[in-house]
Amino acid sequence: MANWKFWTRDNAPVEKLNPAQQDIVDIYGAGELGSKEIITSYTSYYEQLEVVNRGVNMIVDDVSEIPLAVGDSIPGLTPVVRGIRAKTVERILNKEPNPYQDMSSFRRNLIIDLILDGNIFIYFDGAGLYHLPANFVTIEPDTRTYIKQYKFQADKTFSPDEIIHVKENSFYSIYRGTSRLRPARRTMGLLANMRQFQDNFFINGAVPGLVIKSPNTLSEKIKERMIQSWMTRYRPNAGGRRPVVLDGGMEIDTITDVNFREMAFEESITSAEKQILKVLGIPPILLDSGNNANIRPNHRLYYLETIIPIIRKINFAFERYFGYEISEDVTNIPALQPELSDQGAYYQSLVNGGILTPNEARDNLGYGPLEGADTIRVPANIAGSAAIPSTGGRPSEGEQV
Repeated sequence: MANWKFWTRDNAPVEKLNPAQQDIVDIYGAGELGSKEIITSYTSYYEQLEVVNRGVNMIVDDVSEIPLAVGDSIPGLTPVVRGIRAKTVERILNKEPNPYQDMSSFRRNLIIDLILDGNIFIYFDGAGLYHLPANFVTIEPDTRTYIKQYKFQADKTFSPDEIIHVKENSFYSIYRGTSRLRPARRTMGLLANMRQFQDNFFINGAVPGLVIKSPNTLSEKIKERMIQSWMTRYRPNAGGRRPVVLDGGMEIDTITDVNFREMAFEESITSAEKQILKVLGIPPILLDSGNNANIRPNHRLYYLETIIPIIRKINFAFERYFGYEISEDVTNIPALQPELSDQGAYYQSLVNGGILTPNEARDNLGYGPLEGADTIRVPANIAGSAAIPSTGGRPSEGEQV
């Protein structure tokens, strides 16, 4: 990658590098910078917790469905890859990333990495894009420029010109991003523990425990035999209903009187689920059932504050790499479109006000053109004066009305 240069008075080019780069490498760690996320833990939560799975899948699917529009080359930008045509960029970004994957599965793999690891690594071989799992990619900083090289599983190396890196927000590193699930790690662990406790509660027959009281001292052998006998006969989870006869003055007592309802687990689980959704950037109302009057503004907020920023992070990386303007095409996203009645009234006012032709309005609404509808309508709110200002108003004295 070319370094920035400036010219002195004698027109001699001077290479200008960041003098603090060596200190930056020392601060953030020399050597290889691998993933800081506990991917196995996040993967377990993603596979087992319903709200995490649903929330992550919502973001992944919604981001993957938005097509990208490739525009003109960006003036003044020196792209990493030069000489590639805009049509080729449009094809690999929207239709065929490589000969082996469809566009949807390729994008979904990228977004899952961004959410779970906080990073996306894409390899470009000159013709196609290939996804590199982020948790296996390490970054080796450069003490003079920025990044020296990327490594995949310690045996495959890539130069900075071969990798498109999308980094999520992070305070402690300028090289790797932070997973969106990291702030919710404690809440996800708490929710998983509550689920496990709930399962054990019902597996044990909703009985926390029993204590058998004996007036006499029993030998260890007799105690173990009685415990095994109780475990064999009294198994509510297996449907055991065999009566037990206690003799010798033995009595049954419970360890605790706490029941499941008093634990308020449902309220705690609901609260934890809402916290996880908020961390992901999803309004909890979108996953609530029922008729919600304000679901549309929340749906729009979800796209504007969560989906579109993710898309733009990726677009900026593609722009820097290929040198073309990359923008998201939200034409077919219902949440970002106005209500049909508002849209119809809006274009009707523009046509009747002489701002748009009927065919221009029809094109914006997705309809075909009409013959003879390519002229601007002249407002006729005052008879005659709109078309010809010199006419209209009060008739002259000798004019027939």
